Amino acid sequence: MDLRLPRLRPRPGPRLRLRREGAVPGPRARSRTRRFAAVGAVLALLAGAGVWTAVAADDKPAVHRSERVLAMHGARIDTSYFTAGDASVKRPAVLIGHGFGGSKKDVRAQAEELARAGYAVLTWSARGFGESTGKIGLNDPQAEVADVSALIDWLAERPEVRLDKKGDPRVGVTGASYGGAVSLLAAGHDPRVDAIAPMITYWNLADALLPEGVFKKLWAGIFVSTGGGCANFEQALCEMYQRVAVAGKPDAAARELLAERSPSAVGERIKVPALILQGQTDSLFPLGQADAMAKTIGDNGAPVAVDWIAGGHDGGDLETARAQARVHNWFDRYLKQDESADTGPAFRVTRTGGVDSTDGRARLRGATDGQYPGLASGLRRIELAKGTRSLQNPAGAGPPAISTVPGLGGGLGQLSSLGLGGLSLDFPGQFAAFDSEPLKQDLRITGAPTARVRVQSDSGEAVLFAKVYDVAPDGDRQVLPAQLVAPLRVTGAEDGKEVRLTLPAIDHEVQAGHRLRLAVSSTDLGYASPAEPATYEVTLLDDLSVPTAPGLRTEAAALPAWVWLLPLAGVVLAAGLFLSARRRAAAPPADPALAEVPLQITALSKKYGKSERYSVRELSFRVEQGQVLGLLGPNGAGKTTTLRMLMGLITPDGGEIRVFGHAIRPGAPVLSRVGAFVEGAGFLPHLGGRENLELYWAATGRPAGDAHIEEALEIAGLGDALARAVRTYSQGMRQRLAIAQAMLGLPDLLILDEPTNGLDPPQIREMREVMIRYAAGGRTVIVSSHLLSEVEQSCTHLVVMDRGQLVQAGPVAEITGSGETLLVSTDEPVGEALAEKIDALPGIGSAVRTEGGLLVRLDGASVPELLAELLRLDIPVTGVGPHRRLEDAFLNLIGGSA
Repeated sequence: MDLRLPRLRPRPGPRLRLRREGAVPGPRARSRTRRFAAVGAVLALLAGAGVWTAVAADDKPAVHRSERVLAMHGARIDTSYFTAGDASVKRPAVLIGHGFGGSKKDVRAQAEELARAGYAVLTWSARGFGESTGKIGLNDPQAEVADVSALIDWLAERPEVRLDKKGDPRVGVTGASYGGAVSLLAAGHDPRVDAIAPMITYWNLADALLPEGVFKKLWAGIFVSTGGGCANFEQALCEMYQRVAVAGKPDAAARELLAERSPSAVGERIKVPALILQGQTDSLFPLGQADAMAKTIGDNGAPVAVDWIAGGHDGGDLETARAQARVHNWFDRYLKQDESADTGPAFRVTRTGGVDSTDGRARLRGATDGQYPGLASGLRRIELAKGTRSLQNPAGAGPPAISTVPGLGGGLGQLSSLGLGGLSLDFPGQFAAFDSEPLKQDLRITGAPTARVRVQSDSGEAVLFAKVYDVAPDGDRQVLPAQLVAPLRVTGAEDGKEVRLTLPAIDHEVQAGHRLRLAVSSTDLGYASPAEPATYEVTLLDDLSVPTAPGLRTEAAALPAWVWLLPLAGVVLAAGLFLSARRRAAAPPADPALAEVPLQITALSKKYGKSERYSVRELSFRVEQGQVLGLLGPNGAGKTTTLRMLMGLITPDGGEIRVFGHAIRPGAPVLSRVGAFVEGAGFLPHLGGRENLELYWAATGRPAGDAHIEEALEIAGLGDALARAVRTYSQGMRQRLAIAQAMLGLPDLLILDEPTNGLDPPQIREMREVMIRYAAGGRTVIVSSHLLSEVEQSCTHLVVMDRGQLVQAGPVAEITGSGETLLVSTDEPVGEALAEKIDALPGIGSAVRTEGGLLVRLDGASVPELLAELLRLDIPVTGVGPHRRLEDAFLNLIGGSA
C-alpha cells in the first residue's frame, strides 16, 4: 500500500485565504495507518469547506466553523476555527493538535464541544498531514512549533478572543500523542501559552525510540510508514532513521537530534498548569515519560495533575469522554479562571473492576491520591531466588522473544479471553528467570519495580530486556502486565558489570498465592539486538524492590441495584398506583448521565394489540458512540417493532428508550439527531440524486446550510451519478442514495433496516463500507439485517433477539470468539506451500487459507507459540484473534427458532 501523502500545489493569493462557502475542498490524503491519529480523538470523517453553522441539537448552542489556509515559513497550514454563542462576548482560546498520521478532522468533535462550552477553538493539520504542505519535522522548533506561535498570533487578532495584553491571547493547548508533544513544546517556546493538557505523549523522544541505547525498531518503522515514507520527513530525520535502522543501534547524533525536538529540551521553561494524561498500555510512550513531565513541571512551581488512563498506543480503553471532560474542567479553571471548576485529584489511575455482563467490557474504577506519588512510593522488598543464570544471544537475534507487537493491537487484545493472559513468549536458553515464593497476601504494584544485577558478556556488550511476570499458582500461566519490557544496553561487561534494572511502570494487582518472576531476555521482537552470537551471565544481587503507592484510594464499586431499590419498592409501588390513572403528556426530564450515550433501552415491552402476547418483552441494551450495532433475530423476533419504537412511530407498553439522555416520545426534539432508513425511500425518478435530496431537505423546513449534503454524499460514495436522473440508477445506487438521505444533517444516530436488500455482492460490500465510514466519525449506526456474514464484517457489536427478548448482547468478537480456531490476518495472501508448513507444525490441528489470511485450529499449541512460528516463517501477520462464524454462534443462541 502506498502510504505517501499527496502534496498540495502552491496556490496564488494573499497570506490568509478563506475558502468561499460551498467550495469543494482540495485533494485529500490517501488512507494510511491510523494508530497515532485514533488515540484520544473522535474522528470526524468530513470537515467540509467554507464557513458553516451547525444548528444546535436540543438545547446546545450552534457552532460556527470556518476554514482557512495560513501561509507559514515553508508550508501552507490548513486550519479550522470554531465558535458558538454571542460573538460580542470575549472568551479564552484553545488550540487542539492531532495525532501522528492524522489531521485536524480527527479532533473536530472535541473542538465543537469546547466551542459550545465558551471557547474559541483553533485546530490545524500539522506539516505533511491532511491538506497542509511541508516536510514532517517531528515537532521541529523552527517548523511545527513555530507554526503554533503563528496560530497564537492569529488568535490575538480575533475580536472575540480574550487578551491578557495586546498580542497575548488567553490560550491553552491540548492534543494526544504528536499533538500532546506540541502542546508541551508550545508552552516551553511561547510564554503566551497559559495552560496545557498533553495526552499519551512523550517527554524525550530519544528516550522513547532509543531507550537506554536500544533501537525500538518496530515503533520507529511505524512512525516512518505512518508519515508516508522517509522522503516525507525532513532530510536530517530521514538520514538519521536510515543510519540507525541499518546499524541496529543508535549513535550520539541520533539521540541529540531527537532530544532537541523534545519537550525535555525546554522543560525548565514550562511553567504553566499542566494536566498530564498517560496510557497504561503503551509500549511507545510508557508511564515513565509522564513521570518525567510531572517532576520537571512541578519543580518549576506550576500546578500539575497526572492521570493514568486505561488504554494507550497498544490499544485498550482510551476513556475518551472522561479524559476530555477532565481537560475541559482544567481549562475552565486555568483559562476561564473559574475557581469552582473541579480539576480532579492530583493523581488518578484507572483500574479494572470486573466485567460488564451486558457488553463484555471491563468495568473501570479510579484510584486517587491528593498528591502525585511518583514511581517509587511505598517500596516493598520481594525476595527472589538468587544465583547466576546463563543465556544466549542467538545468531541473527532470532527467534526473538515477544512482549507486545505494535500494529496487531485489537486482535492480540482478545487473547486474554482465551485464558492465555495476553501475549508473551521467551525462548528456552535465551532468558534468565528469578522467582519469588508464593505471595501470602495480595500485592498492588503501582510504579516502576527495580532490581540490581551483575551482567557478564563474552563479547563485552549485552543488550537485555527485563520484565516482571505475574505467575499463577500452577506455575504455567503467566501474565506480563501491560505487555511491557525495559531494554538495556550494557557495555564494558567482559569481566562483569553491576547495573540497576528499572522495570516498566505499571499498576497491577498480584493475587495471594501467585509468584513474581523477574525475567531477563536477550531478544525482543520490538527492538534491535546484536546479530552476533554471544553468551551472557546474569546474577541477581538484591531483592526486587516494588512500589505500592500506599496513598491511593480506590473508588468503591457501585452497589447492586436491589440493595437500594428494595427499601424504595413500597414507595415506588404506591406512586405507581397513584399515577397510573394520570398518564403524563410531558416527557420525563433528560438524564444528564446519559448525555453522551446514543441509545439506552431499559425493560422495553410491547404487546400485540390487546392480547397478552408480546412482540417485545423486557428488552434492555445500551449502545455507545462510534459503535456499529447489528440487531439480529429470526423472523418475528421483534426487531422491526423495536426500531419503530426507537423512531417514535409507536409507543411502548412498558419500559423506556433514551437517546442521548432524552426519553423518546412521538415528536421528541431529540429525534432530530436520529436518521433512519426503513424499507427504502421514494424518489422522484425524473430528478437527479442531488435534486431529490435537496427537495427532501427543503420539505423538513430546516435551514439548507444544516443539510451537509456534500458530506453525506461523499460518505455514500455516489460520485458523478448525482447529476443523473434517479430512474437510471441501479438498485445499489438507489439504496446508497436512500442512506445518504438518512444521513442528511449528519445525525448522531443512524438506523438502517435491511439496507442490503436486493443488492448483489459488490453492492453489499459497498454498503458495508458506507456504514463503517459513517461510524468512523464517532457517530453510531444500528443496522438490522438477515445477512449474518455482512453483519459479522461490518458491525462492532451485536444484540441478538428471539421471541421479543434479549438473548445476548456484546462485541462481535465476544459472541463469535469461542472455540479453538483462530483467524490470522495477513498483509498479503499466504501461499499454499506456507499453509502446508503451518498445518504440519506440532500442536496445530489444521491451517486453511481464507480471504485475508489463515484459519488455524489449535491442537495443543498456545497462541504465543503459533505467533512465534508465523513470525519465524516471515508471514506478514497483521492480526490474531478468535474465530467462529457468526452463523454458528447465532444458531447456537436461538436454537430451534431459526
